[in-house]
Amino acid sequence: MRTVRSFRLRSRASMLALAGVAAVACTASMLPKLGWTVDVAAQEAKPAAPEAKQGAPEAKPGAPAAKPALQPLPDTPTSLKQVRAFPNLRFRRPIVLTHAPDGSDRVFVASQLGAIQVFPNDPDVKETQVSTFIDLEDRVIYKDKENEEGLLGLVFHPKFKENGQFFVYYTTRSAPHTSVVSRFRTVPGDLTKGDPASEEELLRIPQPYWNHNGGGLAIGPDGYLYIALGDGGFKDDPHGHGQNLETLLGSILRIDVNRKDAGKNYAIPADNPFRETPKAQPEIYAYGFRNVWGMAFDSATGLLWAADVGQDLWEEIDIVVKGGNYGWKLREATHKFKDGSDARPDLVEPVWEYHHDIGKSITGGFVYRGKNLPDLVGCYLYADYVSGKVWALKLDEKTRKPIANYAIQDTKMPIIAFGADSRGEAYLTDSFGQIWTIGK
Repeated sequence: MRTVRSFRLRSRASMLALAGVAAVACTASMLPKLGWTVDVAAQEAKPAAPEAKQGAPEAKPGAPAAKPALQPLPDTPTSLKQVRAFPNLRFRRPIVLTHAPDGSDRVFVASQLGAIQVFPNDPDVKETQVSTFIDLEDRVIYKDKENEEGLLGLVFHPKFKENGQFFVYYTTRSAPHTSVVSRFRTVPGDLTKGDPASEEELLRIPQPYWNHNGGGLAIGPDGYLYIALGDGGFKDDPHGHGQNLETLLGSILRIDVNRKDAGKNYAIPADNPFRETPKAQPEIYAYGFRNVWGMAFDSATGLLWAADVGQDLWEEIDIVVKGGNYGWKLREATHKFKDGSDARPDLVEPVWEYHHDIGKSITGGFVYRGKNLPDLVGCYLYADYVSGKVWALKLDEKTRKPIANYAIQDTKMPIIAFGADSRGEAYLTDSFGQIWTIGK
């Protein structure tokens, strides 16, 4: 996963005694104020309701620069707390929890070591009811001392019930420090089993180091596959990947997995922002990221949310817009990074940040749209791996300014991922293999 304070150097394995911080960010009307506010309303066009081939909103480079960290918002206490979900189950580094759009209500858990398991969505489910959906450990490399590699992403095709397709991001054994994004299919006629032999490689991305691999996958309301890539690692982005459009690293990519361009197993969407930019990688949708750890579309608004892990002092949450430059390594959240840059019209500021006095490694979640927690509807769930806190952040829907940050009573466990079942209910996973949910 990602190393706290960049590569400075404590691996996640050596930090298990420390706790994780989780949080949740809401939209229009829910709680009071907390954290640090940033005005990004002037930078991003508010999107219409999602429709076919509509992506996240587009960057507006000519807009005024957002102002950095204006005012502190204290956490708002709630009666909500972390509670164990599926208490009879435990997994090896559960890096993804998700569901398939097939009406089965099954829960899928991907291990960072390479196996994807599936079980019924029943709180009392037993270990004997867990089955292996697909085992890729023979091609996935994971080491405790290089624990930001491994299987890092999983998402199902929107038409999975018809075509059996799903996509996996992993670090391959076949080459050193190399990330692979592949399409897999289920065994013909059987949606309960993935077929390892069906692998169709889409992207192969060499990484300079073992950390800052990103790895998040998401399908947008436009039907395209979005892929989060870190800057490639070490610290201080020594190769300048974050601000370099000639490399895929430090970016969120967007590809069409339903068509194929010549020489590719995918196509470049016609409206990708850098498709016609000389020397730029046409797959890039947005750039200037350090290590996105958690990326998800709001199912109601179509907005793409991403949590970017900081290095020296600040963790951040972004709303990702097409063509946006999120500033790394010129800026860390709303602050100039070393010899970088002050706020500029062409750099998109985060909607939220928190200081390393609060937590040191953000775990991004998603905007909650379930039914069990009506007070959190429209809130973005997120956590900090080190401090173990869990929050719910609420934005004003019109201005996109934070107006509340709800504190969920946490267990101080190191949260490594958020996920949702087919009903939109929220789950958290920790590095000890447990699954949690939020309750009263």
